[in-house]
Amino acid sequence: MNGGLLVAGTTSDAGKSVVTAGICRWLVRQGVKVAPFKAQNMSLNSFVTREGAEIGRAQAMQAQACRIEPTALMNPVLLKPGGEQSSQVVLLGRPVGEMSARGYHGGGQQRLLSTVLDCLAELRGTYDAVICEGAGSPAEINLRRTDIVNMGIARNARLPVLVVGDIDRGGVFASFFGTVALLSPEDQELIAGFLVNKFRGDVSLLEPGLEMLHGLTGRRAYGVLPFRHGLGIDEEDGLRVSLRGTVRESTVAPPVGADVLRVAVCAIPLMSNFTDVDALAAEPGVVVRFVDRPEELADADLAVVPGTRGTVRALQWLRERGLADALVRRAAEGRPVLGICGGFQILGEHIEDEVESRAGAVDGLGVLPVRVRFAREKTLTRPVGEALGEPVEGYEIHHGVAEVTGGDGFISDDKGHSLDGCRVGQTWGTHWHGSLESDGFRRAFLREVAAAAGRRFVPAPDTSFAALREEQLDRLGDLIEQHADTDALWRLIESGAPQGLPFIPPGAPA
Repeated sequence: MNGGLLVAGTTSDAGKSVVTAGICRWLVRQGVKVAPFKAQNMSLNSFVTREGAEIGRAQAMQAQACRIEPTALMNPVLLKPGGEQSSQVVLLGRPVGEMSARGYHGGGQQRLLSTVLDCLAELRGTYDAVICEGAGSPAEINLRRTDIVNMGIARNARLPVLVVGDIDRGGVFASFFGTVALLSPEDQELIAGFLVNKFRGDVSLLEPGLEMLHGLTGRRAYGVLPFRHGLGIDEEDGLRVSLRGTVRESTVAPPVGADVLRVAVCAIPLMSNFTDVDALAAEPGVVVRFVDRPEELADADLAVVPGTRGTVRALQWLRERGLADALVRRAAEGRPVLGICGGFQILGEHIEDEVESRAGAVDGLGVLPVRVRFAREKTLTRPVGEALGEPVEGYEIHHGVAEVTGGDGFISDDKGHSLDGCRVGQTWGTHWHGSLESDGFRRAFLREVAAAAGRRFVPAPDTSFAALREEQLDRLGDLIEQHADTDALWRLIESGAPQGLPFIPPGAPA
């Protein structure tokens, strides 16, 4: 078998990442050797592979769904927005420069097509099946000429395309029909059919519409996935996070001790890897919220300043909002504060940045004795160490180089030598993303936070973040197995799009 499939969507956030992960987990449970692929990803949530390459976190989680190690081949092009007009371009896991949106879509993108196709071909030569994820919508007619992630890659690699629509938003039939009708005849030949996502209610009420859609387009529905709480895998875009929403839709489990622990995450601009706090939200009795006002920090037991693609810009935003003063007061009062990566840099005394913002010398919040200089070479590592008497591992993605001039070390090696971070009283800082996924360390950290906050909170002794992740991926596989036509899906992956699919006018504009 040398199969493949492109999972496209009627819109961004239609559920492409979740469906791709679900199909991957379903296939691997059938004994299929499968890999994920996304040619081009725009995301501030990224991950470091074991070979030191930076890729989107969604593709890393999809690799986990496949029960394989993620590699740069699975996400050859990663765009990390640095503002409204430009992004850092990461090619095969390494940053190669900044580019404006106009420059990228004006020719820069198309030059990457051969690299993207080579990566896909290598994966297809290694695995039985490769499940590809598109981006946005394949019917973005203004970008079709330079597209390398939707129909551009489908046409070049002859991949059948499954279009996912989020019915919870409304208008899913019009979205399905319009997506097909705005594509060229050559592109339409590869649109095999549709998958309805997030349906609530009686499926029998939906079936007449699906039959009419089949009649109108000649393309069938491959399944209707019901709405389920708490099934999102790591998000691609931290800019879309709900400022006052919980991290996950799932119900917070009751606390083991007498009190809950309240965590407030500052929703700074260009927030990156906000998934760091997912491990906190997975703990029974821990309530995590994103905040953007100083009064929302007042009753929090722990304030978190997360990573960011724009450290200096985030620092300015914190000052403008009054959050900077609130964080400084918390630190002075001995109330817990945690800074991660860019948040760690913000808590320091001084920042010298001629790389990211080119702002030069900037004063930090001054609550940690740390001086940061931005280097042109990006640090991309997967370190391991020890903190609070527990093993801890994580990953580093940053240009800032920290010089710690005082305080206590945070993360050390097995000989007690400092590896990363700094602690002063109840203020901690580290460059390590993902460290809170280490169960023993997370529990030890939360015990310290609870003691400092005066809360009778007790971490659950048996919460395993890795096991919860596996459970989540299995639930995604169950959705595909139980609510999609898996026999038809298998034929699609193995044999490609059905022959003789009709053309739906008007097609792509000239």
